Amino acid sequence: MSLLPSHPILSCADAKSFEASVLPDEAAEWAAMQRAGGAIACAVLRDFREIGGLSSTAGLLVLVGKGHNGGDALLATRALLETCPDAHADIVLAFGEGALRPLARRSLDAVRRSAGARVRVVTRGELKSEFASYELCLDGLFGFQFRPPLDGATSELLAWVNTHPRIRLRAAVDLPSGLAEPENAKTVFRADFTYCTGIVKSPVVAPENAALVGRARYLDLGFFDASCRSLLAGDKDVESPASRLLQEVQHAGPSSRILLLSLLAPLGALRPAQSDKRTYGHLLVVGGSRDYPGAVLMTVQAALRSGVGLLTACVPESLVPEYAAKFPEAMWCGFPETAPTDILSRAAIALVQEKAARATALVIGPGLGSAPATLAAAEAIVRNANLPVLLDADALQPEIVCAAHGKRLIATPHAGEWQRVSSDWPREGAVLVRKGCPTVVVAGSFSFYSFCGGPVLARGGSGDLLAGLIGGLLAQKPDDLWLAAARGVVWHGLAADLLARDKGQVAVQTTQLLDYLHPALHTEQL
Repeated sequence: MSLLPSHPILSCADAKSFEASVLPDEAAEWAAMQRAGGAIACAVLRDFREIGGLSSTAGLLVLVGKGHNGGDALLATRALLETCPDAHADIVLAFGEGALRPLARRSLDAVRRSAGARVRVVTRGELKSEFASYELCLDGLFGFQFRPPLDGATSELLAWVNTHPRIRLRAAVDLPSGLAEPENAKTVFRADFTYCTGIVKSPVVAPENAALVGRARYLDLGFFDASCRSLLAGDKDVESPASRLLQEVQHAGPSSRILLLSLLAPLGALRPAQSDKRTYGHLLVVGGSRDYPGAVLMTVQAALRSGVGLLTACVPESLVPEYAAKFPEAMWCGFPETAPTDILSRAAIALVQEKAARATALVIGPGLGSAPATLAAAEAIVRNANLPVLLDADALQPEIVCAAHGKRLIATPHAGEWQRVSSDWPREGAVLVRKGCPTVVVAGSFSFYSFCGGPVLARGGSGDLLAGLIGGLLAQKPDDLWLAAARGVVWHGLAADLLARDKGQVAVQTTQLLDYLHPALHTEQL
């Protein structure tokens, strides 16, 4: 199949070569810096909404180095001050105004012309003696070309900013400054958000850097658009290393990639007029128990919002009347229970197989419980299945994963579940959704990262909703496991972002995410 809508994640060395290809002169660099500054400002304003929004009188602290990262931060500051007319900014030029490179100096001049007296350049001493409150600290000290070690004064500045108790949000431009020194975290800017400008660099997704990077956002500046290919076509030295890299990333490219929000665009388009419920697949969900009655219900709710045409849910028979009354759109099928543990008995195996014969995808596991007889029955169901299978929650057991070898398989484990089944995972022909921050969709040799979602998902049931979304999408396109998994992850995460921006991270319920699935398909970010 063709590669999912995605852009490559590059090493810092490859990113340097690539940028040299797409930004051949100062005019191109300046245009890119202006796009970056505007994109950072927009992203900051969006993400601030999760904690009530950036106030019109906000104080901004901007850390500026010598080069392009400092210029990006300054241009973002200009845009933020234009949006918030009563806000002000304190700018720390870490190496002095005389050390600024031409485009960084041009950016500083642009901020001064735009904001006038609302901008002041402060020394490190003034910063520490005043000890002011700031809503935002924007880190533009060092970019991806930083080489350790940090000088003592800059290291002290970063440590001071990291421990400042009156900064509401810390944001890094491209990479947190000092990231090459993670062994001494006090010298690394500790970001709440890292805004990756133009290219995602590999240190951003390295697990050991997670606590320093915070939540990453990809700001696409158009480096991988068709315009870049036209640059390559006009390059006389087509055999240069930079040109070859450009050619490579435009095709298969590196195996680590960032998923694009455009992945969701087809879901927001008109459906064919000549279609009916059979056009959009039939999902079978197996799960539930009296101990965990809510999990399977949330999976079904999310699947119903996925656009699937038909949905059958096999649950303990005692739950059917209540569930059918709540969600009559699904076809509810009760399997016999063995009191008091709601065991998915052997009698249920034949019932599920009968329903599976008419389905196009199977989700099994949410709320199922872990009784030995239940897991044995689930293993038999998976082993006999002739349709794509999504394993979630209680079905993520080594013996059930082994039963799924050779089948069209998606699994959605969190870190603990992955540890349990990783040694039995089939390395080929299956799609793994490794939930976390960020969530990664692993398919063959490719790892697709999603930067959508955040702490609002750190509550029970969010994984059950994800399983239902992916399952419903899989039922609609049962031969495209990559697409179903990646699209479900991005859709779920983007809806979570919209929920958090509207309602905050704390005072929400998991199922409120469902009301943001439709807005996610029509947001201006797509």
